[in-house]
Amino acid sequence: MYGLIAVGYTMVYGTIQLINFAHGEIFMLGGFGALTVYAWIPGVAHLPLLAALPLMLLGGVVVAVAAAVGAERLAYRPLRAAPRLAPLITAIGLSLALQQVVSLWYRLPGGGNAKAPVAFPSFGGKAFNLGGVLVQRADLFTVIAAAVCMAALAWFVARTRSGRAMQATAQDPDTARLMGIDPDRMIVVAFAVGAALAAVAALTQGLRYGQISFDMGFVAGLKAFTAAVLGGIGNVRGAMLGGIVLGLAEELSSGILAHFRDTAQYGQAWADVWAFVLLILVLLLRPQGLLGERVADRA
Repeated sequence: MYGLIAVGYTMVYGTIQLINFAHGEIFMLGGFGALTVYAWIPGVAHLPLLAALPLMLLGGVVVAVAAAVGAERLAYRPLRAAPRLAPLITAIGLSLALQQVVSLWYRLPGGGNAKAPVAFPSFGGKAFNLGGVLVQRADLFTVIAAAVCMAALAWFVARTRSGRAMQATAQDPDTARLMGIDPDRMIVVAFAVGAALAAVAALTQGLRYGQISFDMGFVAGLKAFTAAVLGGIGNVRGAMLGGIVLGLAEELSSGILAHFRDTAQYGQAWADVWAFVLLILVLLLRPQGLLGERVADRA
């Protein structure tokens, strides 16, 4: 999950060198978009969950992409020539604003808003037996979704005109414009692709935990940014690797601490701590990240 969100950070930063701290809220909106399709469109809630998933994913992607493109057009584009601190502060403000809008204005069927965690359809405790190892269905779905998304992203970046144009814009937007590429359009594409991946991550989280909340994007966004730094800022493959390393570090630390203290809650409480301890260690020992940075020098 962290890897998919981290890729969104990486694509935006690699294109315009902006740390989009509102990306966690784009992730959150993707979850609520998927829930809206499930709860509000007649008949979807009565379908088997596997049949409803494509419709939920479509709803989440549409909402997340619309929010990301709107943020780029209205909040970030006017500040593109401003000092770097201005869009950074704007991103933090946009993050808080989106949280409050969802918590106050999102209405659930039967009344009530989203100030508390909202129930989300999930696979429950269903698991597969793979070679004698029980694998939760939600975890398997997460792994498959991440692999499919990364394969699709690799094909898009390497094989399509838009993907190559986006790479050219990231390297030198002025030269790209002279070659007939519209940098503004490519920046929008970067935001949209990152938002779509965040929506997939939101769907997997909802299916795994059985609930979503208006503030779930804050910590998830911070951890995804941590994953992007771990892998190497601007490096798409590094972002996914950083997400995997971060997730494994959390699970291992939670399991070890829970074993010694004989309580799962104790181990889970320290998972966030070890995630950022790992970030500090990587910054001290290998500041460029695990796979190195890939950011073009701008004059």
